[in-house]
Amino acid sequence: MTWFWLGLFLAAVAACLGCWVLGAPWAAHAAQGPAPPVAFWWPWVRALAPWCAPWVTWPMRRRLQRWGPRAGLPDCWTAEHWLAARLLLAGIGACALGGGALMAGVSLRGMVVLALAGAGLASLWPDVRLRRRAAVRRQAMVRELPFMLDLMTLCVEAGLSLPAALRQVADHAPAGPLRQSLRDACALERTGVERARWLAQWAEGSDVPGVHSLVLALGQADRLGMSLGPLLRAQAERQRSERFSRAETLALQAPVKMLFPMALCIFPCTFLAIGFPVVVKFLDTGL
Repeated sequence: MTWFWLGLFLAAVAACLGCWVLGAPWAAHAAQGPAPPVAFWWPWVRALAPWCAPWVTWPMRRRLQRWGPRAGLPDCWTAEHWLAARLLLAGIGACALGGGALMAGVSLRGMVVLALAGAGLASLWPDVRLRRRAAVRRQAMVRELPFMLDLMTLCVEAGLSLPAALRQVADHAPAGPLRQSLRDACALERTGVERARWLAQWAEGSDVPGVHSLVLALGQADRLGMSLGPLLRAQAERQRSERFSRAETLALQAPVKMLFPMALCIFPCTFLAIGFPVVVKFLDTGL
């Protein structure tokens, strides 16, 4: 058994050294381009991306183009890099479960099944993480929208035009995902994109119903020549009332969500604390 663990340790050390030696050229190559903020595995992703390019389908590209901006994914992530990351995680999951099954003495068929299950679950993790990140970012945007609408209203009522008011809000609003998305949309305006187009891209990238309704209201006001001050103030009041309504709905759902942990964890402990002295007394009396 001692020799087994020693051999396993030496094999792990050899694998780490091999990954370091093979990853050094990739890391030097990856340093020439942009990288995500947490990029400890980016060299391997960058190296596998050209090999994955022929296998990337258009549905995969459209899915990443749809969910990438909503989740705030950096621009360096392309469909090739995303597929390479999924393949790397699939290999890690297969090695982890397959190696665990081998050490546990599982049969060859069971080891293959566990390795395939680990590869499948690990390859699905990036998509699940992306959607979860998009949902969290969307909730943050919903919370930030009423205050940004108030700032926009103040800028418009102070005499600024709509593009100037949007730029002021993008530059001076509190930091957050909604401000970043608005800043990216204002950057499109500086490149010569029409206002209706970059506003539509802002609404599509944010995936917030309030932003969609705001863009529609601004387009209608632009066509009809309506005053923007009362319109933006009404939009801010509407978003704030909807925010309070969502908070009340979540508060009403809290007792229902607490019922399962109470029935599973709290009630058994309470019954055990109450019934244990009674059972001990019955055993002492011989009943």
